Amino acid sequence: MADLEGVLLGLIKPIVQHDDRLEVRAMPTGDEDEILLHVYADDEDIARLIGRKGSMASALRQVMSVASHADNKKVSIKFEQI
Repeated sequence: MADLEGVLLGLIKPIVQHDDRLEVRAMPTGDEDEILLHVYADDEDIARLIGRKGSMASALRQVMSVASHADNKKVSIKFEQI
């Protein structure tokens, strides 16, 4: 099983300015085939991670979809301010 939290953290850490306040947590869902990852960061870093018209968030979701393919899981990512 891939450490999806670690993979996502490794992808987004170079993008943010305040990486000391960055956190990724896996949350339980009702579906055993889905993994929900919450990204907690500063307001300006969340804006950077979502990107213009959600382009960065979409790219991150696509990359994480590939990373979770070996486990046959669907990955959802939510971005939240600290």
